[in-house]
Amino acid sequence: MLARNPLIGLYRGDARRAGEHGDWLSPAYRTAERAAAEADLAALARLPRAGLPPTGHLVYDSFAWQRRMALQEHTTVLGQLQQWQPLNWYDGWHMNFAELSSGESAAPYRTVADYEAGLSRMAGFVAFLETAITRSREGMARGVVLPRFGVEHLLVQFTRFADQPREQSPYWAPLLKWPAGLPGAERGRLQAAYAAALDDNLRPALRRVQRFLADEYLGAARSTVGWSALPGGAQAYALLVQQHTTTELTPTQIHALGEREVARIAQAMAGVQAQLGVPGPLAALFDHVRHNPSLKPTSAQQVGDGYRDIGDKVATALPRLFAQLPRTALEIRPIPDYKAANAAAGQYMDGSLKDGRPAQFQYNTHDLPSRGLQGMETLYLHEALPGHHLQVALAAENEALPKLLRYGGNTAYTEGWALYAESLGPELGLFTDPYQRFGHLDDEMLRAMRLVVDTGLHAFGWTRERAINYMRAHSAMGRTEAVAEVERYIANPGQALAYKVGQLTIRQLRGEAEQALGARFDVRAFHDQVLGTGARPLGVLEAKIGGWVAAQRR
Repeated sequence: MLARNPLIGLYRGDARRAGEHGDWLSPAYRTAERAAAEADLAALARLPRAGLPPTGHLVYDSFAWQRRMALQEHTTVLGQLQQWQPLNWYDGWHMNFAELSSGESAAPYRTVADYEAGLSRMAGFVAFLETAITRSREGMARGVVLPRFGVEHLLVQFTRFADQPREQSPYWAPLLKWPAGLPGAERGRLQAAYAAALDDNLRPALRRVQRFLADEYLGAARSTVGWSALPGGAQAYALLVQQHTTTELTPTQIHALGEREVARIAQAMAGVQAQLGVPGPLAALFDHVRHNPSLKPTSAQQVGDGYRDIGDKVATALPRLFAQLPRTALEIRPIPDYKAANAAAGQYMDGSLKDGRPAQFQYNTHDLPSRGLQGMETLYLHEALPGHHLQVALAAENEALPKLLRYGGNTAYTEGWALYAESLGPELGLFTDPYQRFGHLDDEMLRAMRLVVDTGLHAFGWTRERAINYMRAHSAMGRTEAVAEVERYIANPGQALAYKVGQLTIRQLRGEAEQALGARFDVRAFHDQVLGTGARPLGVLEAKIGGWVAAQRR
C-alpha cells in the first residue's frame, strides 16, 4: 500500500520513499488499487477465521471491511466522481502539500537527503497539478464540476500561492532554518536548486491552474452544491455514508436521527439558559452569547494561552479516567494563515514518536471578532486530550498491533471517539463555567446539526444558504463559522456524519457495560478496551466490547 501511496509513509514517520509523490489521479492508480483490494479479499477468504484468537478476529474483520470499502470505491461511480473533482477548496492537496513542504509538518529537513527529497516531491506535485487540470476537464465534459463558490475560493488560494514572493512561500521556509552542521557549499547549491524549482516549475504550474480556473472552469461551475445533483451522485453519496459511518444507515435514517438529537440538545441548552438568567426563547440565549463582549477573544495570544491553560488542567485529571497515556509530545499552535480562512475552528496533526516529531493541536485565529471563547474547553478535549491525540498516538505507539490497526482507521471511530472525549469534560473537572457548559452543548449541537445538514445538502437538495440559516437558527455560531462549516460539508460529503454516529455508539456501549457490570464497572478498563486495539469499524468495536463485558461478568 505504501508503494502505491508513498506520501502516507511520511505521515507515519517512514522516510524510505520520502522523495516520491505518487499519482492517485491516474487510471493506472485506480486499476492497481482495485486489483490490490481484490487480491487481499481473495487471500483473506482462504484464512480460517474461526481458528483465530479474539484479537485475530478484530484484525480479520477490520481488514475485511477496509478492503471491501476500497473495492467499492474503485469499482463504482464514487471513485470516478472523486477523480473528476481533484481540487478541493476546504482541505485540498495544494494547501496540505504546501504545509508538508514547509518543514512544519510530516517531512523533516535535517539532512541534505531531506532537502533533495523535498525537491523530488515538488516535481511530483507539479505533475499532480497538470493531471488535476486534465481530470477537471474530463469532469467538465460529463457535467461533474465543483460549485461556483468553491471555484472562487480555489482561485483566491491559487492566486495567492502563485503571486507569493519566493522568500515568503512555505516552500522556501526550510531554507530559512538550516540544520546545524550543513556545509555552506551545500546550502548554496540547495538554495539555487530550490530557487530554480520554485521559479521555473512550481510557480508556473500554480499559475496554469489559476488561469484554468479563471478562464475555463469558473464558467462551467454549477449553481447547485450537493452530490445528488451530479450524474450518479446520489448512489455515490450513499456509499460515502456507509464508508464514513461504517454502518448500513441510509441518508434518510441519519437525517431523522439528527433531528431527534437537535431537539434533545436544545432541551439541555434551555437548562443552561435558565441558569444564566437569560429570558425569552432559545434564540435569545444564542444572541446573548454571540454578542457578549466577555466571550470575544482580544488577541491570538489570549487564545493560545487559554488553550495551554486548559491543557494543563486536563493533563492533571487524565489519570483518573485513563491507565495508558501517549508518549508522543503535543504542541499547541495556530493554523497557518494560508489555510485558516477556510479551515475549521481547530484541527489535529499526527506526530511520530519514532521520528521525534510532536503532534499538533492547531487552533484558528482567522477573523477573531467572529469567534467566541465559550467552546475552548470542548475543542481542546476533542482535538488534543483525551480526543484525537490520545487515540491516535496510543494506537501508533502500540507496536504489538499490526499496522492496519496502528495507523488505519475510519472516521466513525476516530471522530466518534473525539466527540465522546468531549463528553468527559465534567469527569475531568471542566465545564464548571456555565458558558463553557453551553459551549459544550453548542458543539454537540453542531455535530447533531451535521446529520441534518450534510444529508440535506447531498440527498435532499438543500441550498448552501438554507444550510447556513439552519445552523445559525439552532446554535450560537457566528456567520463566518457557519459558512465555513457548511462549505466543509459540501467539499467533503458524508465525513461530518461520522462524529455523532460514532459517539452515540461508544456512549451506548459504555452505558450497557455500566448496567451489566454495576459496581464492578471500571471506566479506565473500559477505555482500555475501546482504545487498546486501534481504530475499528463500529460493528467490530461493538462485538469486542460485548465480549469483554461477558468475560467480566463470568
